[in-house]
This record gives sequence, C-alpha cells and structure tokens, in this order.
Amino acid sequence: MRSIQCSTITETVASLFQNACIYLPLDVAASIKRARRIEQSPQGRSVLNTILANIKVAQEEQLPLCQDTGTAVIFLELGQDVHIGGGELYAAINKGVKTGYQKGYLRKSIVRRPFSSRENTADNTPAIIHTEIVPGDRLKIVAMPKGGGAENCSRLTVMPPSKGREGIVDYIVNLVDKYGCNACPPLIIGVGIGGTTEKTMLLAKQALLREINVRNADPEIARLEKDILSKVNKLGIGPMGYGGKITALAVHVEVLPSHIASLPVAVNMQCWCSRHNEATI
Repeated sequence: MRSIQCSTITETVASLFQNACIYLPLDVAASIKRARRIEQSPQGRSVLNTILANIKVAQEEQLPLCQDTGTAVIFLELGQDVHIGGGELYAAINKGVKTGYQKGYLRKSIVRRPFSSRENTADNTPAIIHTEIVPGDRLKIVAMPKGGGAENCSRLTVMPPSKGREGIVDYIVNLVDKYGCNACPPLIIGVGIGGTTEKTMLLAKQALLREINVRNADPEIARLEKDILSKVNKLGIGPMGYGGKITALAVHVEVLPSHIASLPVAVNMQCWCSRHNEATI
C-alpha cells in the first residue's frame, strides 16, 4: 500500500489547470497547423492564422488561451493499492481547483442554483470528478477545462437499434450542421455509442482526450470515425463558421455493448481550444 498526501494532490491539480489554460496540447496545435496548410478558403486561413497567433501569445505572455477557462472536469485513475492520506480526496481536488483558478487569475464561471439565483461560487468549484479504480499504486489526474460554448452544443439521443450505422452518421452530421458554428470550430468531436445514457455521455467526453488523428484501434470504428469526419468537413462551415473545408480536426468514437432494445449515442463537441493536462503521482 502506497500513501499519497492530499497536499500533493492539491498542488498537482492547481498546476494542471493553470498550465492547461495557457498551453495547448502539442497534437492539437500541430493539427491546427495542418489545417491551415490545406484550408482553401481565404477567410478560413485567416481565422486559423489568428488562432495560431493566439496560441503563441498565450505562451509568451502566460495568459489563458481563451477567456472561458471552463468547468473544471477531472478524470482520475486511482490505483487500488493507493491510500489517500491527510484528508479527503475530492476535497483536496476542489482545493486545487480553487487555488489554481485564483493564483492563475483564471475566470470563475461556475454558479450555484443555476436555475434561479445563479450566484457565482467565486473559485470555479465544484469540479466535475470522474473516478476509475485501476490496478497499481499510482494516481493519474487528467484536468480538462471545458468551455461552455462547446459544451452547450453537446447532445444525447437514444435511437431505435434499427437506425444502425447510417442513423448514427446522419445524427452527428446534422447536429454539427445545426450547432457546429456555435462551438468555435475547427472542432474535435467526441462520440460515445452504447452502454447506458449516462455512460455514453461520459464516453463521448473521454474520447476528446485521445490524441488528435489517432484512430480507434478497432478497424470498423476507425472507418466510422473517418466517414463522419469526411461528411462533417463537406458541410462547409469552416473555421469559426466563416466557411471552408476544415470544420472539424478529428472525430473520436468510443463504443460499449448496450441493451438489445437501445442504441444510445452521445456527441460531445470541443472547440479548437481543446485544453487538457495530466500528471501521475
């Protein structure tokens, strides 16, 4: 049994969110550069040039990539041989979010009573925490600041199984056609298929963490990703909705078995500013 102190977790979470809001993952930045090379629309290329300049300024000036520093989403892989010492795990994580957002001068966007008073919590807590118990004696923490604009465009449906592959493709493409320009394209599109309604929504969000353009290891699912991406990019929405061939950078699909009577499908849209950072303690 290995012990990890809550103070270490708090410090790690604070650092992860500060860095995630400033530094775009290298694979995402590289994908945007590739998009600029192949985008044919003058307006689209101009937008991509502005995005790349924004990435550079954020690093040089140590400023957030986007004014929306998001909901603090946390994915934990907690080793079954880990003991959390010196406090309670989720409290330590929320303390890290509070510290990171305050010290980093990151915008606090979380409100309590969202249907009425909408009072800001003033520290961007509580975090949304997803925990998986895994073998080993390590704690992996993935921090994802999820912007509101892209999250607002995410959707869940439960199709009749008879809709099948074609129904899934049509649903996703139509969804991007309707809402995609509001999610600050070029997009990364996370898709969950199967499981139950709550599980497929989680799958779609977790799919956003996969490295850009790394296909699903299952050839059939990889072909589905490719087909959806092709059809989405034929919509002509383009970077930031100004028109062009690059509406999405990638489509990542994750699949689970489901009930014989159900075909749940979730889509989690992510803007070009696909921020996440991770550490293993």
